[in-house]
Amino acid sequence: MSVGILGTGHYVPTKVVTNKDMEKIVDTNDEWIRTRTGIEERRIADDDTDTSDMAYFAAENALEEANVKAEELDLILVATVTPDSPFPSVACRLQDRLGATQAAAMDVSAACSGFMYGLITAKQFIDTKTYKHILVIGVEKLSKITDWEDRNTCVLFGDGAGAAVVGEVSEGKGILSFELGANGSGGKYLYQDEHDHLIQNGREVFKFAVRQMPKSAVNVIEKIGYNKEDVDYLIPHQANIRIMDAAREKLGISEDKMATSIKRYGNNSAASIPIALSEAVKNGNIKDNDLLVLVGFGGGLTWGAVALRWGK
Repeated sequence: MSVGILGTGHYVPTKVVTNKDMEKIVDTNDEWIRTRTGIEERRIADDDTDTSDMAYFAAENALEEANVKAEELDLILVATVTPDSPFPSVACRLQDRLGATQAAAMDVSAACSGFMYGLITAKQFIDTKTYKHILVIGVEKLSKITDWEDRNTCVLFGDGAGAAVVGEVSEGKGILSFELGANGSGGKYLYQDEHDHLIQNGREVFKFAVRQMPKSAVNVIEKIGYNKEDVDYLIPHQANIRIMDAAREKLGISEDKMATSIKRYGNNSAASIPIALSEAVKNGNIKDNDLLVLVGFGGGLTWGAVALRWGK
């Protein structure tokens, strides 16, 4: 059995906050943000839109594209570090709102690697024929844990959701290999403090990411006996354009073969990879039979990568 993605969807809030807007909030400037991160603007959800709302909008989009009804779902996995509340889970809230009455539901906490953890977990359930259709969502309302007085972090993050319906696909397509990892000793570099604010040691996270993300991308290609030149499209976690370029250059991929939603949305944590994937599919940048590499890293510290042959 081959396991792949049947449909994708995404949602970003309508409110746009530009770098010029950030100049009015903290001591920073547009050039500094752009040259160091690649971010020009980000989307911020309003007070009436919570994490589960964004997850719902992305889920509806993905289910429609996959031609799968909510009641056909067997499991809902939501990757997030910003749930509406500690419990019930976002997945349970979503199960009810979608009317996915046959689905089990749980949240996954692996920060920016969350979607990768969810996608690979979904594959195991389908491989064992336990479940047939699984909805995997990465969603964050990072604006509610952002310290808007900390110029080192507040310029980086945005809100949004990306979704994928996972199920059986044709032989030779779908997920061909994967890698998951964690290094808990690095948790002190990226965490949520006692004030519920996101704290990041940018220098240490950058050093970890530029080492791990290219390494994982190459690893999943080598596991299936392919060469770097065989990769058609790279979808990295949208954390920092310099980190993304490090992975792209390690694979020898041109700029037009890498998803770059960071410019418009900033870092969406667990939502960044599925948003970038969904956009690339809808824009026609990903075509049937393309070999994709999805790779990310996040707090924990965690990381994950997948080599995937696109198509049903």
